[in-house]
Amino acid sequence: MNRQGRAMPPRTPWLVGASFVLLALLVWSGLAPYDRATWLMEVIPVMIALPVLWFTYGKHPLTTLLYVCIFLHACVLMMGGAFTYARVPLGFEIAELLDLQRNPYDKIGHFFQGFVPALVAREIFVRGQYVRGPKMLGFLVICVVLAISATYELIEWGAALALGQGADEFLGTQGDPWDTQSDMFLALIGSVTALVAFSRVHDRQLKSC
Repeated sequence: MNRQGRAMPPRTPWLVGASFVLLALLVWSGLAPYDRATWLMEVIPVMIALPVLWFTYGKHPLTTLLYVCIFLHACVLMMGGAFTYARVPLGFEIAELLDLQRNPYDKIGHFFQGFVPALVAREIFVRGQYVRGPKMLGFLVICVVLAISATYELIEWGAALALGQGADEFLGTQGDPWDTQSDMFLALIGSVTALVAFSRVHDRQLKSC
């Protein structure tokens, strides 16, 4: 039962289980990370998001689609925090498979940085009835994603100025002079992919909330 005395939906046990899985992964990622400061900077979003999702579930539950995407994004962040993005084993396997010169795992992270916030922004806009018309909705969602991506790049810039070479693991540029631009481009691709592939599913779930 929630605070209003209404029965929780059937998915609640699954969400509770997913929360415990994320907590376990968070603990695992922090047991012996490659770089403790980098781990902390990478997993802070997970540490913030989990309590917020718990406290808002009773009054403002999100769609199942969004919860699943947040779970996957959290896994990507914690893996990057544990190994650093330039050293994640999965990234080396992808690099070998595609004959790449660098570990591309950070690009997966930035794809999710566009994909998941796009659905978050879309859910807020639709539920609050802030935007009318699918074209304007899509445009504003992409604008929000690019603003978030740019803000993150500014945070990376600030970390580089404050920590010097100590920020190398957090930045994960791997010598790529166009890393910032490609990061934002991957976020853009992620947001467009989310809108094109999942808008209809998202709309159906929003109607049932």
